[in-house]
Amino acid sequence: MVGRSRVGKKNKAKVQLAALSLVIVLLLALVVGTDVRLNQVGADVKVVKVGVIGSSDDQIWKAVQAELDRRGEHIRIELKPFQDAIYVNQATSNREVDFNAAQHYAYLEDDVRTNHYQLAVLGNTYISPMNLYSQRYAKPSQFQDGDRVAIPNNATNMGRALKVLADAKLIGLRDPKATNPLPEDVVDNPKHLSIEQVDPAGILNLLPDYAGGVTNANFVVDAGRSVHDAIHEVPYDLQNPANKPYINIIVTTKDQRDNPTYAAVVRAYHSKPVADTIVRVYKGACLPAFKVS
Repeated sequence: MVGRSRVGKKNKAKVQLAALSLVIVLLLALVVGTDVRLNQVGADVKVVKVGVIGSSDDQIWKAVQAELDRRGEHIRIELKPFQDAIYVNQATSNREVDFNAAQHYAYLEDDVRTNHYQLAVLGNTYISPMNLYSQRYAKPSQFQDGDRVAIPNNATNMGRALKVLADAKLIGLRDPKATNPLPEDVVDNPKHLSIEQVDPAGILNLLPDYAGGVTNANFVVDAGRSVHDAIHEVPYDLQNPANKPYINIIVTTKDQRDNPTYAAVVRAYHSKPVADTIVRVYKGACLPAFKVS
């Protein structure tokens, strides 16, 4: 009886060991198979490098990625942040990034004219306000004689900033309808303001030293502020042709303007979820500048 019991236990142990081995083999096969499938999917994914300014649009691009995934597009967005559009256009031209979303029409036209880049527009994104901010005053009429005012140091945003100051009745311009007025186009400066050109990304941080500053909405959001903190907001209307130069855009090299992968990204950008995200991120201050597809 004892001998039979021992033999039975040995046989039972062998059966259990065999069953366990079979389970392990099946699990390994499942894991390996899954890994192969993941690698196959990964091999099909196209990575698109996008040049951006700062991090203010990160949530917007997350919404674009979500829309690409929902549509079954095997495309992965990879953001590459820059401090200034000067570098992002250079990087796009050199193919360090596939395309960028970092400027408006007026800036692109000026940069192409200056640097002879072969760049093309893929599509619109949104129109962003440029307003006047101050930590000293609650309204433009409070500015004092000789106050210092900071404006962006790049040509197109400098011109737009001068138009903001003119809209606030702080200065007068030779041609109020000009897209990019220059400092020499200021024909009336009743408070003798010292208008100084500085890096637009740092203007808000300079406000303790400056009576006021004009800068772009993305830098305001990056600084954790609201665009509605402005002491003077310039109204804008997408239907007004005068505002087209200030619509932000997606830009690539001319030889890639018909790239189907890039076109798929633009279509995803021009979706309702992304339009809603733009309004939410900028709290209604920025308006989607495209027809929802």
